[in-house]
Amino acid sequence: MKFLGNLIWVIFGGIEIAIEYILSSLAMMITIIGIPFGLQTLKLGMLALWPFGKKVVRKPTSGCLNAVMNVIWFFVGGLPIAITHVLLGIVFYITIVGIPFGKQHMKLAHIALTPFGREIIES
Repeated sequence: MKFLGNLIWVIFGGIEIAIEYILSSLAMMITIIGIPFGLQTLKLGMLALWPFGKKVVRKPTSGCLNAVMNVIWFFVGGLPIAITHVLLGIVFYITIVGIPFGKQHMKLAHIALTPFGREIIES
């Protein structure tokens, strides 16, 4: 079932979202300061490509630097990305068939707000 959900996700928009994340990640990695942000965006891109069967958890070793980076990320890029995912999730929630895809967009919105100090695991 996870494979089928991921396949439908990729066909109906997941590949475009993942490409956007990866291109923005490469753009952020041009500067040395942007490398940590680019790595987090790459993490979001990998999750956006194949989201079903994955879970986002907090790392037990995340510290003060992650909190500072999350605050910077929130204002620089996290809020617009999260708003986009929430709006897409609401659109998917309108139909019964789209509810699983709406849930995935809400998961992506959650990690888009604060990606530092989190990791993606298989569930």
